[in-house]
Amino acid sequence: MTNFPRANFVRRLAAMVYDVLVAVAVGMVAALLMILVLMILFQNNWIDRQGFEHMNELIQASGLYTYLIQGWVVFWVCLFFMWFWKNGGQTIGMRAWRLKIQSTTDQPMTYPRIFLRMLVSLLGLGNILVLFDVKHRLSLQDRICKTEVITLTKKANHHKSWKTLDS
Repeated sequence: MTNFPRANFVRRLAAMVYDVLVAVAVGMVAALLMILVLMILFQNNWIDRQGFEHMNELIQASGLYTYLIQGWVVFWVCLFFMWFWKNGGQTIGMRAWRLKIQSTTDQPMTYPRIFLRMLVSLLGLGNILVLFDVKHRLSLQDRICKTEVITLTKKANHHKSWKTLDS
């Protein structure tokens, strides 16, 4: 745990804008891959055509395939955030804005803890609490998961400094 100031709402929001752009790209690639797999399966008659000539018609008519694709995209977007938070405490947007997630306790940042943090953030709405908590600058997810988002110096934001910050 390090003694950097906690991030304000504006910096968190700016990092979220960056991260949404990257998350959209991750989601698009994930959807593309799933649709490609479904098309191959469809064209080779490995999945039931249900009377449709084209795969897009089947996807639009079937809730199963629509939810399968959406679930796949959500899985990969969540994995994107969780991997970055677990490995270095920073997403791409957080790195650009010199923000980092760290634990306020001696507990390590485990995947279950990071997943809980993601769930209780309410798609980023948990950060609104920072506007009202001027003294502590803790979001809803920070309070529940015993974490904090700090603002790093330019030197501390360098990836070679990550290991020394974590210890």
